Amino acid sequence: MAWGKSLRTSLVAAGFSALLPLAAQAEGFDTEHIFGFMIGSDVGEVGEREFQSQTTGRFSKDAGRYRAVNQELELEFVPKENFRIEMSTAFAAYDIAGVPGFDDRRSLAWQSVAIDFRYRLLDREKAPFGLTLAMETHADRVDETTAAVIRSYGTEFTLAIDREVIPNFMIGAINLSYEPEWTRMPQTGSAEQEATVGAAFALMAKVRPNILIGGEARYFRKYDGIGLDALSGQALFIGPTAYWQISMKSRLTASWGVQVWGQPAGTGASLDLVNFERHQARLVFGVNF
Repeated sequence: MAWGKSLRTSLVAAGFSALLPLAAQAEGFDTEHIFGFMIGSDVGEVGEREFQSQTTGRFSKDAGRYRAVNQELELEFVPKENFRIEMSTAFAAYDIAGVPGFDDRRSLAWQSVAIDFRYRLLDREKAPFGLTLAMETHADRVDETTAAVIRSYGTEFTLAIDREVIPNFMIGAINLSYEPEWTRMPQTGSAEQEATVGAAFALMAKVRPNILIGGEARYFRKYDGIGLDALSGQALFIGPTAYWQISMKSRLTASWGVQVWGQPAGTGASLDLVNFERHQARLVFGVNF
């Protein structure tokens, strides 16, 4: 019947329209948010605004009970082409008991504020690879690891490189980072300096037009002194990452990393659970507005 044919035509058209957003996502990659602990070279389109919630958990030291959860709230803006600004604040919760060298603590506190600038030097669509320089400056009032009250300032410099390994199916990324920090203890007046350098590699593949799955490998070296004066320890984390483009305006990224090798300076240990944790996990939800 005519009306039946018309109904079928309408349903097909509606179904095709519903698939258009996914088809649009299938064209290339937007690497700004697809990684968990790493960053890509994309910085967004001019005029784009985003709100992001980032939850990071760090668990397990060499003894006792150690749980630290950081909740970061971020606003991102793209005021001009190839340039992105992000402002954020973070809260942290700790449950520490029986960890050697740490005071037992169970606390929830406002931890830090930060501002992040990213400038894309090379566009992956016009060059052999994408290249972005990021600089995030933060001020902390609670120590990220011990939960002690401090006054700390630091800046993390990251060079992000990415390239499609298999066009429209798999993309790879490399991050190189250097983060010097200055810390003062208000109760004692003592001060210290430290720095962390890192190298990370990731691969992400499309299993559906709006779903990517892959993994990240991240290697860190921590030093006493911002000039890399003396090595404190080193660690290698490996784990999976998944990205879900929920809608045209919202997204979710989940990542987990386990320390598979590490060593505090001056020891023969196979893991560094003094300077780093055994497990790290991150969940990021973002929405454009």
